[in-house]
Amino acid sequence: MLGVKAGELDKMALLYKRHSSALYGFAYHQTGEQSGSEDIVQAVFYRMLKYRASFTGQGEFKSWMYHIARNCIHDKYKKSQRYQFLDDMVKVSDAETNHSFVNESEKQDSKNLVNFALGKMDAEAREILVLSKYQDLPYKEIANILEITEANVKVKVHRAIKQLKEIYLKLENGTARF
Repeated sequence: MLGVKAGELDKMALLYKRHSSALYGFAYHQTGEQSGSEDIVQAVFYRMLKYRASFTGQGEFKSWMYHIARNCIHDKYKKSQRYQFLDDMVKVSDAETNHSFVNESEKQDSKNLVNFALGKMDAEAREILVLSKYQDLPYKEIANILEITEANVKVKVHRAIKQLKEIYLKLENGTARF
């Protein structure tokens, strides 16, 4: 990114190649929309290019990038105040399950249930789980992205996991009311 900041704009292609799929995963877990997630990835790289002068190189590049991604997601959904969740994922998983062995089908069902439960969580809890568990970012980086303390991240991750477990168990037992 320091090269891009210095005017070597061709380095942006390398950044895109390295980080676009992780950003897509982050956006998809936040929104549940394939095309919307692709749009968000494009918006992130556009903003990275536009605001390249704001990258100081002091902190982690990933923290800066995910901070921009969070802003893009919030901007995209500012008007609706609600995320649309997992319609595409359920359709795809249903199609995949029909062509699987029983064992694979059970694994996929469990994975789908976790993803569905993730979609039922509040946005803040879902975001922190996606950053920590799906994007595998260290707590220190998450703290930088969310502009909170590392201790606060640990507490929020613990609470989010507890919330996810409760929702999952309710869905699994058929007692969920959403």
